[in-house]
Amino acid sequence: MLTISSCVDVMNRLGRAMADPTRSRILLTLLERTAYPAELARDLELTRSNVSNHLACLRDCGIAVAVPEGRQTRYEIADPHLARALASLVEVTLAVNENASCLDPACSVPGCYATEVQG
Repeated sequence: MLTISSCVDVMNRLGRAMADPTRSRILLTLLERTAYPAELARDLELTRSNVSNHLACLRDCGIAVAVPEGRQTRYEIADPHLARALASLVEVTLAVNENASCLDPACSVPGCYATEVQG
């Protein structure tokens, strides 16, 4: 059963995961594709140690999972629903502008600017 306390814990873990610019860069990469730590280090121009520390945080937060593949470990977002929600959160956050109309003309979200104009 979800309680306010458990919801706050989830939000705090999510906030912790996204609060660091390096973790955010890793997270955005994992939203695009699965990746190995060495690839992340190379592509993001980070040390392997730094990447490993941030991946550990993302694992501890429940956002990323490590998938063993022989002698290597591949990382991915923990659940496809979570990946979709994170991608949507990024899209909405990028699109939010107090003077911009909603991207969805059929939006039914209460308090949305488009809803107020149409309704």
